[in-house]
Amino acid sequence: MNDKSSLLNQLRIDRGGDSEPGGRGPLWAGIAAVVVMAAAVGGWLIFSGPSGVSIHVAIAAAAASGTRGAGSLLDASGYVVARRAATVSSKITGKVSEVLIEEGQHVENGQVIARLDDSNARAALDQAKANLASAEAAYANVKPVHKRNIELAAHGWISETALDQSKGSYQAAETGLAVARAGLVAAQRNLDDTTIRAPFTGVVTVKAAQPGEIVSPISAGGGFTRTGIGTIVDMDSLEVEVDVSESFISRVHSEQPATIKLNAYPDWQIPAEVITVIPTADRAKATVKVRIAFKEKDARVVPEMGARVSFLNDTASGGQSAASPGVVVPAEAVQGKGDTGVVYLVRGDKVERRAVRLGASTGDGQTILAGLVAGDRVAVGDLTQLSDGTRVHVE
Repeated sequence: MNDKSSLLNQLRIDRGGDSEPGGRGPLWAGIAAVVVMAAAVGGWLIFSGPSGVSIHVAIAAAAASGTRGAGSLLDASGYVVARRAATVSSKITGKVSEVLIEEGQHVENGQVIARLDDSNARAALDQAKANLASAEAAYANVKPVHKRNIELAAHGWISETALDQSKGSYQAAETGLAVARAGLVAAQRNLDDTTIRAPFTGVVTVKAAQPGEIVSPISAGGGFTRTGIGTIVDMDSLEVEVDVSESFISRVHSEQPATIKLNAYPDWQIPAEVITVIPTADRAKATVKVRIAFKEKDARVVPEMGARVSFLNDTASGGQSAASPGVVVPAEAVQGKGDTGVVYLVRGDKVERRAVRLGASTGDGQTILAGLVAGDRVAVGDLTQLSDGTRVHVE
């Protein structure tokens, strides 16, 4: 019996807490661990993930001296133009017999640059000379006769009718002589017009005609006639014309100092001065044309070159900078047009709204004349989502 009781006791299930290694205790512990881990991961995602408006950041850079000179108020692009240029044509229609110019050639005022076929003009001149000789002979015959008739009439030896006839012959001969002389002058001028001369000293930029072509002072249509022999430019009359936005034209005035940089020679700064502001605006482009004169002449400057003009403060030409050249930021970092605008400075995870004074646009950049310093971090992107104090996330 005792052995059986012992065996039964060994087979009995002990329901005490200390003898349940496979019970519910470990299950609840596992669930609790999972919950804690999920909370930790969620918290990490919340606090480490992006928050606020997503933006890009740009660093304000000091305006390079090569882009804007010291004291520069405004930059504008334009072209070199010749104030004095002419497409030289002939006064008469004729066939070109000789062209004496080439592109790049220097010519003096009055220099022969082309000749037309003058055979007809010379024939007309010879005829005019013959007509003059005939008129002079007729006049020479009539003049003494008329003088004698006047004396005879004074003594009553010829009638008044005879005197009137003599007077008529004399006046006709005198008029014929005047006509012949005028005809000779016209014929000589027609001959002179077959020789085409330079109207002023300059450089030939275009050679438009060749020997054998027909030239005319007016176009005959159909492309069979030329209206010019060539184009001559007075290189001393070169200047730059730029279009300045209406928003900035108040910064420009006559005799204002400036510098010119040619696209062909970007490292060459040429002293210049504003000639005048043309007193009319282009409605389509909202710009005003400004003329700028070179203070130094150089053979490297030629018409139609691209140029960039920096308009300076009046005191800048004296060697002192009257204003800081400012900083440059991307154009997408600026709201506003004209002289003033707004940028958003990035301060940690927030932005600060800052009013700034705008300078000239330089490609994709915008010059800030006041309100920022080099090194400032500004927001770039959709600025319409931002306001002062907006929380941001930098991408």
